[in-house]
Order: sequence, then C-alpha cells, then structure tokens
Amino acid sequence: MSETRKLAAILVSDVVGFSRLAGADEDRILARLRTLRSDLIDPTIAVHRGRIVKRTGDGAIIEFRSVVDAVNCAIEVQRAMVERNAGVAPDKRIEFRVGIHVGDVVEESDGDLMGDGVNIAARLEGVCEPGAICLSEHAYWQVKGRLDHAVTDLGPTQLKNIAEPVRAYLLQVGVSAQEKPASEKSGPPRLSIVVLPLANMGGGPENDYFVDGVTESLTTDLSRTSGMLVIGRNTAFTYKGKTVDLKQIGRELNVRYVLEGSVQRSGNRMRVNVQLVDAENGNHLWAERFDKPLADLFDMQDEIVSRLANQLGAELIAAEARRAERTPNPDSIDLYFQGMASWNKGLNPEPLAQARDFFERALALDPSNIDALVGRARVDTALGTAFLTDDGATRLAAAEGTVTKALSLAPNNAAAHECMGLVLVHTKRTTQGIAEYERSLALNPNLASARGNMGLAKIYEGRAEETERDENEALRLSPRDNRAWLWVHFSGGAKLFLGADEDAVTLFRGAIELNRNFPLTHFFLAAALAHLGRLDEALAETQAALALDPTFTIRRFRAVAQSDNPVFLKQRERVIERMRKAGVPEG
Repeated sequence: MSETRKLAAILVSDVVGFSRLAGADEDRILARLRTLRSDLIDPTIAVHRGRIVKRTGDGAIIEFRSVVDAVNCAIEVQRAMVERNAGVAPDKRIEFRVGIHVGDVVEESDGDLMGDGVNIAARLEGVCEPGAICLSEHAYWQVKGRLDHAVTDLGPTQLKNIAEPVRAYLLQVGVSAQEKPASEKSGPPRLSIVVLPLANMGGGPENDYFVDGVTESLTTDLSRTSGMLVIGRNTAFTYKGKTVDLKQIGRELNVRYVLEGSVQRSGNRMRVNVQLVDAENGNHLWAERFDKPLADLFDMQDEIVSRLANQLGAELIAAEARRAERTPNPDSIDLYFQGMASWNKGLNPEPLAQARDFFERALALDPSNIDALVGRARVDTALGTAFLTDDGATRLAAAEGTVTKALSLAPNNAAAHECMGLVLVHTKRTTQGIAEYERSLALNPNLASARGNMGLAKIYEGRAEETERDENEALRLSPRDNRAWLWVHFSGGAKLFLGADEDAVTLFRGAIELNRNFPLTHFFLAAALAHLGRLDEALAETQAALALDPTFTIRRFRAVAQSDNPVFLKQRERVIERMRKAGVPEG
C-alpha cells in the first residue's frame, strides 16, 4: 500500500459522555446525532474546506487545508451547539470536545491518515473541556491574532501515549477574549515561517512536480527543527501562482519570516534561487543560489532541501539572536538564541564562555528550556573534547547529566541525542555513542553535525579509513555550515592517524582557511609537517597554535579518555611522537 507524508491541520472531535447518553436512550441520541451531522456538522466542514477522514462512532477525524479553516469550523459548530442546547436539560445535551493540531501525517492510498499529527489532535480532544476547543501550541500560534475568544494557556501538558509534553491552549467559545497579560509578547511567534511555493521559471508543466516537491520537502524538514513553527503545506500552496505582499502574508498567517524563490531549468542545468524575508518589515535577510548540472531529480531534490534546511536554520537563529539583543527584558528563549549566536562563533574559550553564560541565564528563568539545556551540554562537551581544558572529564560528566535531563523531558530531541553521542564516544563508549548519532539522524536526516561526528567516532574505533566518507556526507548536507571546517579537520585527523601525511597537510590547510582559530588543527598540521621533514614549517605551526592556546600540552591530549581500541591507541602514539618532533610542549 503506497503512502504519502505531509503536514496537515487535523481536527478530532467526539461527544462528551456519549456512552451515558446512549445508555439512557440510544435510539433518540443516535437520531439527534445523525440530524446534527446532516444539518450542521457536515455542511460546516464543507464550507471550511475540510475532508472527513473517518467517523469514529460518536466522533470524527477531519483534515483541513489550514489551521484557520479548522478553528473557524470548530468555532462555528460549537457556537451553534450552544444555541441548540438552550432549554435542554444538562444531562441530555449533546456537547462536543475538539482537539486541533498541525503536524506530520502519513496518508495511505485509501485516504486514511496516521502519525503524530493525528495522535496529538486525538489526545488534545481527550483533555478538552465540553463545548471548548483545545489547540496545540503550533496550531494556536497560527490563529493567535484572529481569535476573539477567551484562551487559557494550559502550559506543557503530558498527553497519553505522547512522549513529550505538548503545550496546549483552551479556546472557550462564547466567552469574549480577556485582556492579554502584560507579560505576553505580542506579534508572531519566534522561528515562525511559511515556505511559499517556489515558482517554476520556464521549465514547463512537466517540471512542476520537481518544484513542488522541493517546496513540500523543505516544509517538512524545517518542521523537524526544535522550536520552529512552519505553516503547513496546504495553507502555503493557496498562494501558488499569485502576486503577493509578503508583509500581508506575515499578518495573515502570523509568522515572522517568509521564504520565497524560484526554480529555473535550462538545458542540462538547474538553478534554484531563494530569499528569506522578514515579514514584519519586508527586509531581505538572506539569499542563496544553487546552480547544478542536471542529475537524478530525486537526488537533486534531497541535496537542495538538505542544504537549504541547514543554512536556513542557522540564518533564522542568527536573526532571532539579533532581535533578542534589542529586547530590553529578554526571556529564556531570547537568551537561548543569544547563546546559540555565541556558540556559532567557534570552538574557542571566549565564545564558549559567552554561550554558556547565556544558556545558564536562560535556564535560571526556565529550568525546563530543552534547547538551553542542550546548549549548555554542548558547551561542556566542546570544552571536554576539544582539548581546551585540563578538567575534560569533569566537563563531560556535567554534560552527560545535563543532556540526560534534556532527554528525559524530550526523548525525541535530535540535538540532544547527538550531544549524548559525543559524550559517550569521548568516554570510551563508542558503540553506544554511534547508536546515539544514528538515532539523531533518524529523527533529523539533515543533522550534518551528527554525520560529521560519526566520522570522528570511526577514528576512535580504529576505522579511520571510513572517516572521510562521513565527513564528505556532512559537507554535502551543509557545505556552508559554520562547522564545515571541523569536518575537514576530522578528515585530516583520519589521514594523520593513518600515516597519510601529505593528504593530512592538504586537509588541515583547508580547515585553517575556513577557521584559523582552532588550536588543534595547527598542532595536527605541525605533527604532519614534522614527519615529512619540514621542521621549520612545523615549528611555525606549533607557535601559531600556542598563541591560540598557551595551555595545550601533550599530557592533556593523552588525558582525554577517547578509546581503548588497540588500533587507535597505536595510531595515537604515532601522532604524539610527531607532535613532540614539532615542538609541542610535553606538560
């Protein structure tokens, strides 16, 4: 049976206390329910462009083109039920509970829907009050500016059989909206974006499927990013082929950012242009162009989407960090974005210290901020694995405690699994660490850093000859990544451990061109040059490295307990001898 994965707005409803009502007078209650469906419910669903996926006895699962349509439909039905129940004894009223969520679903060939998008909507319906509508956070933010009803923030809510808590909002139909709390931020949510359908420029109708496929895949892949709100495909495609005002789209969909672009096919080449726009002021924040020879279209689509998702995620975080800097009273999420901006400056003590300070301040305001927990663990892991401190073991132990807490709160957080992988790999638990990398990639196939770290783990397993393949895949996924230099460094490290010093020199010089401020690259380059007999160059590289980190010693390099693998240990001793020859301090 074929299936299609997509984003969809899902509404799930049922009758409150249906078993009790049916037990008292089954024939009458069923007749009333059939009348409600034919006179009210089904026509209202049709007006709001919904599709009834299935009936579930007294309830239904319905797919809508947008959250706006789903919520408007639910409000109309619930408002009508208030009128129809007027004068009916409370114990005989038919009242509905409604849950709405926008998320990833799998559509079977028969039209049935499965997946978290449906499951979460169903569980939200289960915690809803009679006559009300319960929205997930993702659904709520898409209609927040349009609601004229009282909304109660239920906070992170543990739903039955759903691993992570879901922030839920209760919309009470018939109760006018209360004044917003002073602490509530106005405007669209952070990291909220709509990917508009890319324009097919001169490619002919036969090229539409490729262009639409890029749009849909990018929408799905961005939705995997922690904390990102992505408008569903069906809503975005209502703008296809139209001349639109991007600021108006931002207001209509309540999003901060719009991604637009085009695909042009000419002869044997394919060109993709995209622009990221601030929907509040219309300013262009970032633009990118891919110009590639035609190959397998599905492979091209995957590569384009992977690169876009990685670059766009970094650009959005940078944009949010700039906003946070201008905020007079930053909250936990503002501080997290500022921490990520510092983290992205590189693996050096000063930016790492700044990043940790922001993450700590974020956690002081909200101890359950998953992203800030992962951020703090990342910093401690970096300090413990990049030979930047003599208390590496302490840092790694702290990171393991932090990331364990993060995973207990969010078991499916891809970045947390990657961070746990780093900790395990660098504490002689390489097999378990690689399993964590594989888990993170299963959750987010575009997580290039996890693929790059996988290659590093192969060195510790005595399989350095396999490293370069993983690093090349990381570079394919995200060639302009702010960590791309590190993957080149790992490839160079593998060559150094294998004794291929000429190749190592070439790769280390390439890594230094991308980032001149990582001491270990210079130390490793010095070791390779020394073994090749180029001692003057080797000593110069050692001095450049010590200028960056005067505290580095061979003792520290040996102290990090990376692996007990005999192949690795033999290779490491060979590297250490070359470092001595290059004048690296013993310590």
